[in-house]
Amino acid sequence: MDPLGAILILGARLLDVSLGTFRILLLVRGKKLQAAMTAFFESAIYLVALGYVLQQGVRGWLQIVAYAGGYALGNFLGATLEEKILSAFVLVEVVGPVTDEMLETVEKLREEGYGTTVVTGSGKTGERIILKIICQRNDIGHVAQMIGNRGFVFTSDVKSVWGGHFRQKRK
Repeated sequence: MDPLGAILILGARLLDVSLGTFRILLLVRGKKLQAAMTAFFESAIYLVALGYVLQQGVRGWLQIVAYAGGYALGNFLGATLEEKILSAFVLVEVVGPVTDEMLETVEKLREEGYGTTVVTGSGKTGERIILKIICQRNDIGHVAQMIGNRGFVFTSDVKSVWGGHFRQKRK
């Protein structure tokens, strides 16, 4: 196989797999029309790559590396696109003990501009405090640093948000 063919396969797989990753993320967020349009281009590019491979036959390691490498790079590119283009909001929830330190953390989060809702609950070892913090995905690290190891923390994607209090970008 010629090197140009390997580059074609790698590029086609890179595009179709990254589009596939992106399409799934669109579906999860309820963007059906955009997902359908993405699927059209994804499948067309896939057919070009597959047709080329089937027409030429698997003749060597370069072709295999190009096909598999395009698949791997496509996954990476698709996830990167999701972070950049669909930079959505996430819900960070913290379940921890009711302590002065935890209440100070709530105040620090609010001072930093993060809308923080506090709910009380009951756990195995007694009363618990539950923090619900909506933030942008790229703020998770900062929020996690503020929380430290003060409780059980988990995040989940948020499909859409409106109203409420959101952190403003600082210049």
